[in-house]
Amino acid sequence: MSKSFLYFICTISAMGGLLFGYDWVVIGGAKPFYEFFFGISDSPLMQGVAMTTALVGCLVGAMVAGVMADRFGRKPLLTVSAVLFTVSALATGVFNDFIMFNVARFIGGVGIGVASALAPMYIAEVSPTKIRGRMVSLNQMAIVVGILAAQVVNMLLARDTSDSISQVWNVEWGWRWMFWAEALPAGLFLAMSFFIPESPVYLRLCEERREGTSSSGESGTCDTGLLSLFSGSYADVMVLGLVIAVFQQWCGTNVIFNYAQEIFTGAGFDVDSMFINIVITGIANVVFTFVALYTVEKWGRRTLMLIGACGLGLIYLTLGTFYALHVTGLVMVVLVVMAISCYAMTLGPVTWVLLAEIFPNSIRGTAMSVCTFALWTGCCTLTFSFPSMNSYLGSSGTFWIYGVICLSAFLFLFKRCPETKGKELKEC
Repeated sequence: MSKSFLYFICTISAMGGLLFGYDWVVIGGAKPFYEFFFGISDSPLMQGVAMTTALVGCLVGAMVAGVMADRFGRKPLLTVSAVLFTVSALATGVFNDFIMFNVARFIGGVGIGVASALAPMYIAEVSPTKIRGRMVSLNQMAIVVGILAAQVVNMLLARDTSDSISQVWNVEWGWRWMFWAEALPAGLFLAMSFFIPESPVYLRLCEERREGTSSSGESGTCDTGLLSLFSGSYADVMVLGLVIAVFQQWCGTNVIFNYAQEIFTGAGFDVDSMFINIVITGIANVVFTFVALYTVEKWGRRTLMLIGACGLGLIYLTLGTFYALHVTGLVMVVLVVMAISCYAMTLGPVTWVLLAEIFPNSIRGTAMSVCTFALWTGCCTLTFSFPSMNSYLGSSGTFWIYGVICLSAFLFLFKRCPETKGKELKEC
């Protein structure tokens, strides 16, 4: 396989990550407008439901992705995710009913769950060992580009809230166009998904299944039972994968994207300044993910995970303290950007690299599905709990909790996280 063709198929696969990032974050900018439209501005419970519906869809998508990919292949499932993204992008902005709005968000969430499990796995399985970490990190790069695109679209579409006519437009149409804008890249991903080949690892596993053998000497199969993942030699690596997956969410960084409005207004910024600051965090996210593309092969996966866990822990403890002292203004933006930057070059991309590498070929599809399900469970609980935590504990207490979680994860990773740089997939 030529390098140019490799980059071509990995870029197409990573478009699932771009849509994942856009669909995941676009709701943050649309939030103040659709909440007013649906009459839930004074209902934290309904706000949490609206923000969490897509994440519930992620759980469903992640739960079925691995098993279905082991049975039908990686390529068809990527196409399915593209269809789901397209349908959700168009439908979310159409409905005037809150229930149907959430149904459309759920469909998009299923697409995210499928794409988030399959895209990094597919890229890892088609990439040479020496550049595998960098290529898998392309998926995270696509995610952060999607996040930045959503932030820019939100900023451009949201009109000056001091103008009553513009405010009406925001509430009636602005939030709809924020979702509709996703249909263009989703349609492109759908069309291009037909041009990528099937994963060679999947083809080899299915050939071994037909022959009744595997590279490890076991009975060859493309289907792996869930119970077998948590018994025998697989148990330790599954625990490690689950902790890594959940920690990527419980480290707390993703609430900055989903609840940027509360975070920046709590730091003393008005709505217009809030959107500018959100875009600044998106730019930092992209820039430091570029850094990760180079450091992941030089510094290694373990080192970056440890830097991320410790760095975020210290930043969050500082951020919580500053909230407690009622510090406002630029210093708060700097701390938030530091947190995003630290996450972007460490836990963001490296989590997906490790999850794509640490499992044996024979269980990778199902194991990735289980860990991605756990990751989105972590994201779901994090997103749903933030409004209540922020209400009862304040921003200071909330970020202190995230800081303690990060430092605790540092201790676990220091003891258990292996280095997979430079190893063949079957050796990891």
